[in-house]
Amino acid sequence: MPTFSRLFSEINIDSLVIKNRLVVAPMTRVSASPEGVPTDVMKQHYQDYSEGGWGLVITEGTYIDEQFSQGYRNQPGIANKQHIQSWRKIVDAVHKTNTPIFLQLIHAGGLIQENRYKSRAIAPSETELLGKMLPHYYGQGKFPVPKKITTKQIKETVANFGLAAKNAMEAGFDGIEIHGANGYLLDQFLTVFSNQRDDEYGGNIDNRIRFHCEVLQSVLDVTNGKIPVGMRISQTKVNNFEYEWPGGEEDASFIFNKMKSLGPSYIHISTHKGLEPVWQTEHNLAYYAKKYFEGLVIACGGLHNPEKAENILKNNEADIVAVGKGAIANPNLPNYIRSNKALLEFVPEMIRPLATINNTRNWRKNNI
Repeated sequence: MPTFSRLFSEINIDSLVIKNRLVVAPMTRVSASPEGVPTDVMKQHYQDYSEGGWGLVITEGTYIDEQFSQGYRNQPGIANKQHIQSWRKIVDAVHKTNTPIFLQLIHAGGLIQENRYKSRAIAPSETELLGKMLPHYYGQGKFPVPKKITTKQIKETVANFGLAAKNAMEAGFDGIEIHGANGYLLDQFLTVFSNQRDDEYGGNIDNRIRFHCEVLQSVLDVTNGKIPVGMRISQTKVNNFEYEWPGGEEDASFIFNKMKSLGPSYIHISTHKGLEPVWQTEHNLAYYAKKYFEGLVIACGGLHNPEKAENILKNNEADIVAVGKGAIANPNLPNYIRSNKALLEFVPEMIRPLATINNTRNWRKNNI
Protein backbone atom coordinates (compact mmCIF):
# COMPACT_ATOMS: atom_id res chain seq x y z
CA MET A 1 0.00 0.00 0.00
CA PRO A 2 1.45 3.41 -0.95
CA THR A 3 2.50 5.57 1.97
CA PHE A 4 2.60 8.93 0.11
CA SER A 5 5.51 10.06 2.23
CA ARG A 6 5.77 13.54 0.68
CA LEU A 7 2.05 14.17 0.80
CA PHE A 8 1.93 13.44 4.52
CA SER A 9 5.12 15.22 5.53
CA GLU A 10 5.15 18.45 7.51
CA ILE A 11 5.94 21.79 5.94
CA ASN A 12 6.20 25.36 7.19
CA ILE A 13 4.42 28.38 5.74
CA ASP A 14 6.64 31.00 7.33
CA SER A 15 6.64 29.96 11.01
CA LEU A 16 3.31 28.11 10.78
CA VAL A 17 3.70 24.33 10.79
CA ILE A 18 1.35 22.46 8.44
CA LYS A 19 0.99 18.78 9.38
CA ASN A 20 0.66 17.58 5.77
CA ARG A 21 0.66 18.95 2.22
CA LEU A 22 -3.12 18.60 1.58
CA VAL A 23 -5.11 21.84 1.62
CA VAL A 24 -8.82 22.49 1.21
CA ALA A 25 -8.97 24.89 -1.74
CA PRO A 26 -11.12 28.04 -1.58
CA MET A 27 -14.58 27.29 -3.01
CA THR A 28 -17.54 29.64 -3.40
CA ARG A 29 -20.38 28.27 -1.24
CA VAL A 30 -22.84 31.24 -0.98
CA SER A 31 -23.97 30.15 2.48
CA ALA A 32 -23.74 33.37 4.47
CA SER A 33 -26.69 35.56 5.41
CA PRO A 34 -27.93 38.15 2.87
CA GLU A 35 -25.84 40.67 4.84
CA GLY A 36 -22.67 38.61 4.38
CA VAL A 37 -22.60 37.31 7.95
CA PRO A 38 -21.10 33.81 8.28
CA THR A 39 -23.67 31.26 9.46
CA ASP A 40 -23.88 28.07 11.50
CA VAL A 41 -24.08 26.14 8.20
CA MET A 42 -20.68 27.57 7.31
CA LYS A 43 -19.33 26.78 10.76
CA GLN A 44 -20.29 23.13 10.40
CA HIS A 45 -18.93 23.08 6.85
CA TYR A 46 -15.45 24.25 7.84
CA GLN A 47 -15.41 22.30 11.08
CA ASP A 48 -16.15 19.08 9.19
CA TYR A 49 -13.21 19.74 6.90
CA SER A 50 -10.99 20.41 9.89
CA GLU A 51 -11.88 16.95 11.21
CA GLY A 52 -11.06 15.32 7.87
CA GLY A 53 -7.30 15.36 8.34
CA TRP A 54 -6.39 18.33 6.13
CA GLY A 55 -3.21 20.25 6.81
CA LEU A 56 -4.82 23.61 6.08
CA VAL A 57 -8.23 25.03 5.19
CA ILE A 58 -8.54 28.09 2.93
CA THR A 59 -11.95 29.75 3.02
CA GLU A 60 -14.12 30.76 0.13
CA GLY A 61 -13.54 34.20 -1.37
CA THR A 62 -14.72 36.79 1.14
CA TYR A 63 -15.58 40.32 0.07
CA ILE A 64 -13.55 43.18 1.47
CA ASP A 65 -15.84 46.23 1.54
CA GLU A 66 -19.49 47.25 1.61
CA GLN A 67 -19.52 48.88 -1.82
CA PHE A 68 -18.23 47.13 -4.92
CA SER A 69 -16.46 43.92 -3.96
CA GLN A 70 -19.35 41.47 -3.41
CA GLY A 71 -19.97 39.25 -6.41
CA TYR A 72 -22.45 36.58 -5.29
CA ARG A 73 -25.68 36.28 -3.36
CA ASN A 74 -25.09 35.21 0.26
CA GLN A 75 -21.34 35.59 -0.11
CA PRO A 76 -19.54 36.18 3.20
CA GLY A 77 -17.82 39.47 3.97
CA ILE A 78 -15.06 40.66 6.29
CA ALA A 79 -16.04 44.33 6.21
CA ASN A 80 -17.71 45.02 9.56
CA LYS A 81 -17.83 43.96 13.22
CA GLN A 82 -20.61 41.45 12.73
CA HIS A 83 -18.64 39.74 9.97
CA ILE A 84 -15.57 39.59 12.21
CA GLN A 85 -17.45 38.19 15.20
CA SER A 86 -19.14 35.47 13.17
CA TRP A 87 -15.96 34.45 11.39
CA ARG A 88 -14.26 34.20 14.79
CA LYS A 89 -16.73 31.46 15.79
CA ILE A 90 -15.76 29.49 12.68
CA VAL A 91 -12.04 29.99 13.29
CA ASP A 92 -12.44 28.79 16.89
CA ALA A 93 -14.34 25.69 15.72
CA VAL A 94 -11.66 24.79 13.17
CA HIS A 95 -8.91 25.34 15.72
CA LYS A 96 -10.39 22.63 17.98
CA THR A 97 -8.58 20.06 15.80
CA ASN A 98 -5.41 22.20 15.67
CA THR A 99 -6.08 22.86 12.00
CA PRO A 100 -5.01 26.27 10.68
CA ILE A 101 -7.41 28.30 8.54
CA PHE A 102 -6.64 31.11 6.10
CA LEU A 103 -9.12 33.72 4.88
CA GLN A 104 -9.23 34.43 1.16
CA LEU A 105 -9.89 38.08 0.31
CA ILE A 106 -11.67 38.83 -2.96
CA HIS A 107 -13.00 41.71 -5.03
CA ALA A 108 -15.31 40.59 -7.83
CA GLY A 109 -14.68 43.61 -10.03
CA GLY A 110 -16.78 43.18 -13.15
CA LEU A 111 -17.84 39.59 -12.38
CA ILE A 112 -20.84 40.55 -10.29
CA GLN A 113 -23.81 38.19 -10.22
CA GLU A 114 -25.39 39.91 -7.23
CA ASN A 115 -24.33 42.79 -5.00
CA ARG A 116 -26.73 43.79 -2.24
CA TYR A 117 -25.38 47.33 -2.20
CA LYS A 118 -26.69 47.81 -5.76
CA SER A 119 -23.38 49.24 -6.82
CA ARG A 120 -22.55 49.08 -10.48
CA ALA A 121 -19.69 46.72 -11.20
CA ILE A 122 -16.26 48.34 -11.53
CA ALA A 123 -13.42 46.99 -13.63
CA PRO A 124 -10.26 48.24 -15.33
CA SER A 125 -12.23 49.21 -18.44
CA GLU A 126 -15.84 49.76 -19.44
CA THR A 127 -15.80 46.61 -21.57
CA GLU A 128 -18.25 43.73 -21.77
CA LEU A 129 -16.68 40.72 -20.07
CA LEU A 130 -16.64 37.30 -21.67
CA GLY A 131 -18.81 34.39 -20.61
CA LYS A 132 -22.07 34.14 -18.71
CA MET A 133 -23.12 34.07 -15.08
CA LEU A 134 -23.11 30.75 -13.21
CA PRO A 135 -26.63 29.36 -12.69
CA HIS A 136 -25.67 27.27 -9.63
CA TYR A 137 -24.70 30.54 -7.96
CA TYR A 138 -28.02 32.22 -8.78
CA GLY A 139 -26.80 33.95 -11.94
CA GLN A 140 -28.29 34.12 -15.41
CA GLY A 141 -27.24 35.74 -18.67
CA LYS A 142 -24.32 38.01 -19.40
CA PHE A 143 -22.38 39.95 -16.81
CA PRO A 144 -23.29 43.64 -16.61
CA VAL A 145 -20.97 45.99 -18.45
CA PRO A 146 -18.81 47.43 -15.65
CA LYS A 147 -17.92 51.04 -15.05
CA LYS A 148 -14.25 51.96 -15.45
CA ILE A 149 -12.62 52.16 -12.03
CA THR A 150 -11.06 55.54 -11.33
CA THR A 151 -7.56 56.07 -10.01
CA LYS A 152 -9.08 57.28 -6.75
CA GLN A 153 -11.18 54.11 -6.49
CA ILE A 154 -8.08 52.00 -7.18
CA LYS A 155 -6.34 53.59 -4.20
CA GLU A 156 -9.45 53.12 -2.03
CA THR A 157 -9.66 49.46 -3.04
CA VAL A 158 -6.00 48.88 -2.21
CA ALA A 159 -6.62 50.41 1.22
CA ASN A 160 -9.75 48.29 1.68
CA PHE A 161 -7.73 45.12 1.13
CA GLY A 162 -5.52 46.27 3.99
CA LEU A 163 -8.52 46.97 6.22
CA ALA A 164 -9.95 43.55 5.40
CA ALA A 165 -6.62 41.96 6.36
CA LYS A 166 -6.75 43.79 9.68
CA ASN A 167 -10.28 42.45 10.23
CA ALA A 168 -9.12 38.93 9.36
CA MET A 169 -6.41 39.14 11.99
CA GLU A 170 -8.95 40.33 14.53
CA ALA A 171 -11.11 37.30 13.70
CA GLY A 172 -8.17 35.04 14.50
CA PHE A 173 -7.26 33.69 11.07
CA ASP A 174 -3.86 32.04 10.80
CA GLY A 175 -3.12 33.52 7.38
CA ILE A 176 -4.50 35.46 4.44
CA GLU A 177 -4.75 34.63 0.76
CA ILE A 178 -5.35 37.39 -1.79
CA HIS A 179 -7.48 36.25 -4.72
CA GLY A 180 -5.56 37.52 -7.72
CA ALA A 181 -6.89 34.85 -10.09
CA ASN A 182 -9.82 33.35 -11.98
CA GLY A 183 -11.13 36.51 -13.65
CA TYR A 184 -11.89 38.64 -10.59
CA LEU A 185 -10.75 42.25 -10.17
CA LEU A 186 -7.00 41.76 -9.77
CA ASP A 187 -6.94 39.31 -12.65
CA GLN A 188 -9.04 41.70 -14.76
CA PHE A 189 -6.16 44.17 -14.56
CA LEU A 190 -3.66 41.50 -15.64
CA THR A 191 -5.80 40.25 -18.53
CA VAL A 192 -5.47 42.00 -21.87
CA PHE A 193 -9.11 41.71 -23.01
CA SER A 194 -10.52 43.23 -19.80
CA ASN A 195 -7.81 45.89 -19.35
CA GLN A 196 -7.77 48.50 -22.10
CA ARG A 197 -6.43 51.34 -19.96
CA ASP A 198 -3.79 53.76 -21.22
CA ASP A 199 -2.55 54.92 -17.80
CA GLU A 200 -0.02 53.38 -15.39
CA TYR A 201 -2.37 50.40 -14.82
CA GLY A 202 -2.75 49.41 -18.49
CA GLY A 203 -0.74 48.47 -21.55
CA ASN A 204 2.45 46.53 -20.87
CA ILE A 205 2.66 43.72 -18.34
CA ASP A 206 4.57 45.85 -15.84
CA ASN A 207 1.55 48.17 -15.67
CA ARG A 208 -1.02 45.37 -15.73
CA ILE A 209 0.54 43.59 -12.71
CA ARG A 210 0.79 46.87 -10.77
CA PHE A 211 -2.58 46.43 -9.03
CA HIS A 212 -1.62 42.95 -7.79
CA CYS A 213 1.56 44.44 -6.34
CA GLU A 214 -0.16 47.37 -4.63
CA VAL A 215 -2.80 45.13 -3.06
CA LEU A 216 -0.17 42.65 -1.89
CA GLN A 217 1.97 45.40 -0.40
CA SER A 218 -1.05 46.87 1.41
CA VAL A 219 -1.81 43.53 3.06
CA LEU A 220 1.84 42.85 3.87
CA ASP A 221 2.11 46.26 5.52
CA VAL A 222 -0.91 45.55 7.73
CA THR A 223 0.06 42.01 8.71
CA ASN A 224 3.70 43.02 9.27
CA GLY A 225 4.96 39.44 9.28
CA LYS A 226 2.59 38.30 12.03
CA ILE A 227 0.75 35.82 9.79
CA PRO A 228 1.44 34.35 6.33
CA VAL A 229 0.13 36.16 3.25
CA GLY A 230 -0.27 34.35 -0.08
CA MET A 231 -1.36 35.32 -3.58
CA ARG A 232 -3.53 33.19 -5.86
CA ILE A 233 -2.73 33.52 -9.58
CA SER A 234 -4.14 31.86 -12.68
CA GLN A 235 -4.43 32.13 -16.42
CA THR A 236 -7.90 30.57 -16.75
CA LYS A 237 -11.02 32.29 -15.42
CA VAL A 238 -14.54 31.41 -14.37
CA ASN A 239 -15.67 33.23 -17.51
CA ASN A 240 -12.94 31.91 -19.82
CA PHE A 241 -11.37 28.48 -19.26
CA GLU A 242 -9.03 28.78 -22.25
CA TYR A 243 -7.17 32.05 -21.63
CA GLU A 244 -3.37 32.00 -21.55
CA TRP A 245 -0.96 34.86 -20.95
CA PRO A 246 -0.03 36.25 -24.36
CA GLY A 247 3.70 36.31 -23.56
CA GLY A 248 3.79 32.72 -22.32
CA GLU A 249 6.88 31.90 -20.27
CA GLU A 250 8.19 35.46 -20.63
CA ASP A 251 5.05 36.75 -18.90
CA ALA A 252 5.34 34.05 -16.25
CA SER A 253 8.93 35.03 -15.56
CA PHE A 254 7.96 38.67 -15.15
CA ILE A 255 4.88 38.00 -12.98
CA PHE A 256 6.51 35.53 -10.61
CA ASN A 257 9.71 37.55 -10.29
CA LYS A 258 7.57 40.58 -9.45
CA MET A 259 5.83 38.59 -6.73
CA LYS A 260 9.19 37.36 -5.43
CA SER A 261 10.42 40.94 -5.08
CA LEU A 262 7.54 41.73 -2.70
CA GLY A 263 7.91 38.58 -0.63
CA PRO A 264 4.53 36.89 -0.13
CA SER A 265 4.59 33.66 1.88
CA TYR A 266 3.48 31.61 -1.11
CA ILE A 267 1.98 31.62 -4.59
CA HIS A 268 -1.17 29.57 -5.18
CA ILE A 269 -1.57 28.42 -8.79
CA SER A 270 -5.15 27.80 -9.89
CA THR A 271 -6.46 26.42 -13.17
CA HIS A 272 -9.84 25.25 -14.44
CA LYS A 273 -8.17 22.88 -16.89
CA GLY A 274 -6.18 20.91 -14.35
CA LEU A 275 -2.40 20.99 -14.23
CA GLU A 276 -1.99 20.52 -17.97
CA PRO A 277 1.07 21.72 -19.92
CA VAL A 278 0.91 25.36 -20.99
CA TRP A 279 2.13 27.32 -24.06
CA GLN A 280 2.79 24.12 -26.03
CA THR A 281 5.53 23.14 -23.59
CA GLU A 282 5.81 20.01 -21.48
CA HIS A 283 5.37 21.89 -18.19
CA ASN A 284 2.41 23.21 -16.20
CA LEU A 285 2.01 26.68 -14.68
CA ALA A 286 3.00 25.50 -11.19
CA TYR A 287 6.36 24.42 -12.61
CA TYR A 288 7.00 27.95 -13.89
CA ALA A 289 5.92 29.42 -10.58
CA LYS A 290 8.54 27.26 -8.82
CA LYS A 291 11.13 28.20 -11.41
CA TYR A 292 10.72 31.97 -11.18
CA PHE A 293 9.14 32.67 -7.78
CA GLU A 294 11.69 30.44 -6.06
CA GLY A 295 9.51 30.15 -2.99
CA LEU A 296 6.61 28.12 -1.65
CA VAL A 297 4.06 27.13 -4.31
CA ILE A 298 0.60 25.63 -3.82
CA ALA A 299 -0.78 23.85 -6.89
CA CYS A 300 -4.48 23.31 -7.52
CA GLY A 301 -6.16 21.40 -10.33
CA GLY A 302 -7.21 17.74 -10.32
CA LEU A 303 -4.97 16.82 -7.41
CA HIS A 304 -7.47 14.74 -5.44
CA ASN A 305 -5.69 11.76 -6.97
CA PRO A 306 -3.00 10.95 -4.36
CA GLU A 307 -0.60 9.41 -6.86
CA LYS A 308 -0.75 12.52 -9.02
CA ALA A 309 -0.38 14.79 -5.99
CA GLU A 310 2.60 12.83 -4.69
CA ASN A 311 4.32 13.03 -8.07
CA ILE A 312 3.80 16.80 -8.29
CA LEU A 313 5.56 17.13 -4.95
CA LYS A 314 8.36 14.67 -5.77
CA ASN A 315 9.01 16.40 -9.10
CA ASN A 316 9.35 19.73 -7.26
CA GLU A 317 6.56 21.31 -9.31
CA ALA A 318 4.87 22.42 -6.08
CA ASP A 319 5.30 22.21 -2.32
CA ILE A 320 1.64 21.87 -1.29
CA VAL A 321 -1.47 20.66 -3.14
CA ALA A 322 -4.93 22.21 -2.85
CA VAL A 323 -8.06 20.20 -3.59
CA GLY A 324 -11.45 21.65 -4.56
CA LYS A 325 -14.02 19.36 -6.16
CA GLY A 326 -12.30 16.29 -4.75
CA ALA A 327 -12.70 17.80 -1.28
CA ILE A 328 -16.40 18.35 -1.90
CA ALA A 329 -16.79 14.69 -2.82
CA ASN A 330 -14.50 13.52 -0.01
CA PRO A 331 -14.46 15.87 3.00
CA ASN A 332 -12.30 13.30 4.81
CA LEU A 333 -9.95 12.83 1.86
CA PRO A 334 -6.66 12.90 3.82
CA ASN A 335 -7.99 10.38 6.35
CA TYR A 336 -9.34 8.20 3.54
CA ILE A 337 -5.99 8.19 1.75
CA ARG A 338 -4.18 7.24 4.95
CA SER A 339 -6.58 4.35 5.59
CA ASN A 340 -6.66 3.27 1.93
CA LYS A 341 -10.40 3.89 1.58
CA ALA A 342 -11.87 4.33 -1.87
CA LEU A 343 -12.46 7.94 -2.90
CA LEU A 344 -15.75 9.09 -4.34
CA GLU A 345 -15.70 10.79 -7.72
CA PHE A 346 -17.11 14.29 -7.84
CA VAL A 347 -20.43 14.82 -9.61
CA PRO A 348 -21.98 18.26 -10.26
CA GLU A 349 -24.96 17.56 -8.01
CA MET A 350 -22.63 17.78 -5.02
CA ILE A 351 -21.76 21.42 -5.57
CA ARG A 352 -25.20 22.93 -5.32
CA PRO A 353 -25.59 25.61 -2.65
CA LEU A 354 -25.49 25.62 0.35
CA ALA A 355 -22.16 24.61 1.89
CA THR A 356 -21.23 21.22 0.64
CA ILE A 357 -20.68 18.84 3.52
CA ASN A 358 -24.34 18.03 4.17
CA ASN A 359 -25.03 17.94 0.43
CA THR A 360 -22.29 15.37 -0.03
CA ARG A 361 -23.59 13.29 2.86
CA ASN A 362 -27.10 13.34 1.40
CA TRP A 363 -25.77 12.48 -2.05
CA ARG A 364 -23.85 9.52 -0.64
CA LYS A 365 -26.92 8.34 1.27
CA ASN A 366 -29.15 8.51 -1.79
CA ASN A 367 -26.75 7.19 -4.42
CA ILE A 368 -24.45 4.61 -2.85
